Order: sequence, then C-alpha cells, then structure tokens
Amino acid sequence: SLNTANFIRRLSALCLRKTKMQRRHQSNRRPTVPLGSRILTDPSKVFEHNMWDHMQWSQEEEENAKRKAAENSLVKVQSEDQDKYEREAKILPEKRRQEFKTEKISLEHTKINNDNSFSLKNGMFEEEEKYREKNYGSGSTAVQGYVYNKNEVKALTANPQDKKCGEELGKVESFPGSDATYRILEVGCGAGNSVFPILKVLCNTPGTFLYCCDFASGAVDLVKSHSSYNSAWCSAFVHDVCDDALPYPFPDEILDVILLVFVLSTIHPDRMQRVVNRLAKLLKPGGMLLFRDYGRYDTAQLRFKEGRCLSENFYVRGDGTRVYFFTKEEVWNMFTLAGLSEVQNLIDRRLQVNRKKKVKMQRVWIQSKFQKPLLSLNNPGESTKRHP
Repeated sequence: SLNTANFIRRLSALCLRKTKMQRRHQSNRRPTVPLGSRILTDPSKVFEHNMWDHMQWSQEEEENAKRKAAENSLVKVQSEDQDKYEREAKILPEKRRQEFKTEKISLEHTKINNDNSFSLKNGMFEEEEKYREKNYGSGSTAVQGYVYNKNEVKALTANPQDKKCGEELGKVESFPGSDATYRILEVGCGAGNSVFPILKVLCNTPGTFLYCCDFASGAVDLVKSHSSYNSAWCSAFVHDVCDDALPYPFPDEILDVILLVFVLSTIHPDRMQRVVNRLAKLLKPGGMLLFRDYGRYDTAQLRFKEGRCLSENFYVRGDGTRVYFFTKEEVWNMFTLAGLSEVQNLIDRRLQVNRKKKVKMQRVWIQSKFQKPLLSLNNPGESTKRHP
C-alpha cells in the first residue's frame, strides 16, 4: 500500500543502501557511500575532525592489531569465573541498574530530522554520535545508511505469501499487533533510545506496529512508562533471546524488519547460531534482518588487558558484561545457515580522533542486511544464498 511504502521510505535509517562502497580517492569530492563520506586524504589534517570514514589499514597496522589481540588472549578467565559471567549475563551491572532508575528519557535525546532518520544514543559511542551530529546533522545514526530500494518495497508490500500469512494469522488467537500489516522488532531495546523515534513515525503510519524487547525488566519498565509509549502501536516485553523455550508474544513469520544492533556480541559464541536461527523464523518471506556490531580488531578489543579473555575474540569488561568481535565471514555464515540471504555485508572502518589528547583510535564495526527469501512459486522450498 502507499502508506506502507511511505513508511519504509521514512525509515530510511533502518535499511542498507544497495550500492558498492567507493574506494578512497585523492580529491575533495565526497563519494556516495552507505557508511559515511568523510575521507582522510591529507594525513596532516587528521586532527581537524573527530572521525574519518573508510580507513584502509596498512599491513603494519593490521599486524600490530593481530599481535595485540593475541597478547591479550594469552591468559584466559578461569573456568569457574566464566560460569559465573554466564549465569549473571542477564543481570545488569549495579551501575547500569541505577542509571535505569534515575535516567529521564525524552524525545530530545533522540532527535529526528526532516527525513525521520534516527539518532541512536548509546553511551559507548558518545564520541561517534557527536561526530555524526556535527558533520551529518542531528538525524544521523549509528545504524546509518539503511534504505529500501523500490524493488524491495515491492517485495515487502506485494508479497505473494501475504494472503496465506493473513489466513494463518486469522486462525491464531489475538496478539499485540495482530491487526497490523507491517511489523518491526527491536531486539535489546534497552531504555528505548531508538524506540521513541520509531514510534514517532509509527503514530502517523496506519497499519504499522513495533515490538521491542530486552532481558532487563527495568529497561522495559522504563520504555513502558515513557509518555510516547502507546500499546496501540507498540509492545515492549521482557525476553531472553538465548532461551529457545521462551515464546515470543506473537506467531512466527509475521515480522517485516528485525533490528539486531550491538546485541549478538553480548551472547556466548556457542549460543549465537541458535539465537539467529530463532529470529529468522520470526521473519515473513521477504523480511529483513538489520545487523550492526563490533568488528574484529576494533580498538575496544585491543585495549583489553590480559586475563579478560573468555575465549577467542570474546572478552569480559570490568562491569561484568561480555563482548565478542566479529569478522564479516562469521556474520555471513551465521545468517546464511539460518536460511537468510545476504543483501549487504560491510566492514565499517573508521578513524576516531581525540583532538585534545591527540589520540587516534581505529574503530571497526560490521554492518549487514540479510533477507528471508521469497518462496519460489515453482519450488516452495527453494532459496538462493550468495557467497561472501
């Protein structure tokens, strides 16, 4: 429908642009790329801005990164402590719990520009957010560049399976959002810093609905208590994505979009595939899963001291939270094994700069978009997977 198509366009910050990343060049012209366009062409000007996009590492930089990661992985966390971190993974650090109790969220924290792009306020990326707001406007986002093209809009809004899905849903007992025609799930919504900009769009877009979940009940309570929360177009609920036996408050194959942003890295590597498999079942044919998380050899990984490594590329922070650092190939393998097809899978390399202290930090993130294939009319079980 026209409303759905308009809504998709207004959620431009939530879908990756299907264009090739242009290589760095030596001119002042900024390339059209999905992950930023501030290119460092003159090393002497490195401290003129807080962050630079599409950084190419030298062989020496890459070797140094591998060496640092190998060094901080030599001493592993004792097995009994690893068990403790696994058991306490659901428990927010006391500091964060207190922040949830005292934090006052408002729409001013999640500014929206005229295109309704979103600014995801994550404390870990405060410097990146300042950079985006200064150089790209207040609507820039940590998940920037997500855009549906016309063919994808057509696939999502004219899905030949829609009629069948509607018939099946009619047999299911009523659930939150059962009357919606376009549904989004944000996994790991936290205190709702990206929920409320989405809701601002949803309230003007009939037929849309947002689900958001987090394992922390305090965070979910905070979302529900916000003045912008309305059960007519949003359902916030407590959920542990690692618990396969825990049902979602809606049936499978009804979601058009799933946001999985800086969530999978907090889960034990042995459990990641099961989590992705379960999420893939929630998508309708043609639905999209949008992913962004830490990349291998990010500064955050290289800064860990000995004794903080749980397993290969998996660490525990001082507050007890855990973090994994992905490669693009690992991400591709997980999502394709779950039956999803790659639309885009990018390594986002940036140079973050502390201009006051003259410190340079190499940031690495993975940003991807995977789609649940439309079932072939000739062979309903047929799907096509692209290789990295």
